[in-house]
Amino acid sequence: MHLLIIGTLDGQIGAASQIAMSRGVTVAHSDDIQGGLRALRSGQGADLVMIDVQLDVGALVRDLQAERITVPVVACGVGADTQAAVRAIKAGAKEYIPLPPDADLIAAVLAAVAEENRAIVSEDPRMAAVLKLADQVAPSDATLLVVGESGTGKELLARYLHDKSRRAQGRFVAVNCAAIPENLLESELFGYEKGAFTGAVARRIGKFEEASGGTLLLDEISEMDPRLQSKLLRAIQEREIDRIGGTRPIKVDVRIIATSNRNMEDEVAKGNFREDLYFRLNVMKLEIPPLRERPGDIATLTRHFIRKYAKANGVKPLPLSADAKRALLAHPWPGNVRELENAMHRAVLLADGESIGPEAIRLGSPRVTAHAGAEGGSGSGMVGRTVSAVERDLIIDTVQHCLGNRTHAANILGISIRTLRNKLKQYNEQGFRVPMPGEAERSAV
Repeated sequence: MHLLIIGTLDGQIGAASQIAMSRGVTVAHSDDIQGGLRALRSGQGADLVMIDVQLDVGALVRDLQAERITVPVVACGVGADTQAAVRAIKAGAKEYIPLPPDADLIAAVLAAVAEENRAIVSEDPRMAAVLKLADQVAPSDATLLVVGESGTGKELLARYLHDKSRRAQGRFVAVNCAAIPENLLESELFGYEKGAFTGAVARRIGKFEEASGGTLLLDEISEMDPRLQSKLLRAIQEREIDRIGGTRPIKVDVRIIATSNRNMEDEVAKGNFREDLYFRLNVMKLEIPPLRERPGDIATLTRHFIRKYAKANGVKPLPLSADAKRALLAHPWPGNVRELENAMHRAVLLADGESIGPEAIRLGSPRVTAHAGAEGGSGSGMVGRTVSAVERDLIIDTVQHCLGNRTHAANILGISIRTLRNKLKQYNEQGFRVPMPGEAERSAV
C-alpha cells in the first residue's frame, strides 16, 4: 500500500508516517499541495493521501477531480478541532484524524482502505472453483480476461490476482474504460506532454507508465472505442507507448488484466471489438458466476455487509429474520453482489426492532412512477405520456434504485454505460435532477 502525506513532517504528522511504515506501508511526502500533485502526475501514485488540515483540503480535492486522479483523501490536524474536521469533510476528505496520532486509529483507516480494495467474501463452491483457478494463473505474467455480469466482483478478483502475483509489491492501477469519455481515455492511458492540447498545463504520466512493474486493470474494456483499441494492441504487443505530444516511444513493463460484462465473442462478431486484441487479452479467461448461481454466498455476503454498514453508521448489527432470509434467497439479484450490498446498506438504516425484517429490505425492479393526474396502476399511469418521458423516468428511477451507480443501472436497463451516461447528461441539461453516485434512493424526479 502507498501513502502520500502532504504537509510538514515535523512533529505529529511525522509520527503518523512512522506508524504507517511500521505496518508495511510505503510512505511518500510532499511539503505542499502542488508538490503532491506533481508526485501523482509523475506516476508515483498513491492508495491514500493524508493532508494537513491547515492546507487547502478543498483545493486538493478539486484539483484531483479536475485531473481525474482518483484517490481517497484523509485530513489530519493537531487536537480535537471540531470545526476543522467539519470543514475538511465538507471539502471532500473521507475522514479526519486528530493528532497526536493514535496508532489504532491510523491502522483502522489503513485497514479500511485495504479492505475496500481487496476483500473477497465467499463460501459458495462455484466461486471457490474460480478462486482456485485464479491461484493457479496469478503467478504468471500472462494477460488475463475476467468476465461476468455487472456487480459480480470482477475488479476485486483482478486485485486478488495482483496480490497473488510476482508483481504484488508493484502498483495496481485500475482504469474504468466505461466511465471515462472516449476523448479523454487515450490521455488517461498513455499520458501527455505539457502543451499537447488545451488544458495540458503539465506533463502527466499515463496509467501504463504508472503501473510499470505492476498490474494494469482495464475495467469494462468492451466499452473502449475501436480507434483506441488499435493503439492498445500496439502497446501490448510492443510493450511501449507514446505519450500524446511526445516525440519518442516509452518502454513499459505491465501485466494486463481486462474485464467485461459483455459476451466478448459476440462483440467481436458484431465488429465492436477487434478480434486480434481479443486474442491478445484472452490468454486465460476467468468467469465469475452471477450471484443467483451461487446461493451459498448470499447469506455470507449478507452478514458481511450488515457488519460493515452497522459499524460505518454506529449502530448495532442486527440478525436477519426468517422471512427476510427467504426474501433474499428468492430474489434473482440482477445487480449481483453490488445490488445485495446496496440492499443491506439500506436495510441497516431502515431496520426497526431486534432484527432486520423484510420491510427493511427493498428488493425488486425499479418502477415507473405515475405523475400527478395519471390514473393508478403501472399501465394506466403511462397513458397520455410520451415514450421519451416514460424512458426518462425509468432511467432516473433505476439510477436512484442503484444509489447512483451507473454501471449497475446500465446492467439492469440492458443498455451500455455509454448510452446511459449520454442520457443522464441530456436529462441534467434539461433541468431534471440526476442522482449522483452514493446517493440514497429517493422518489422519482
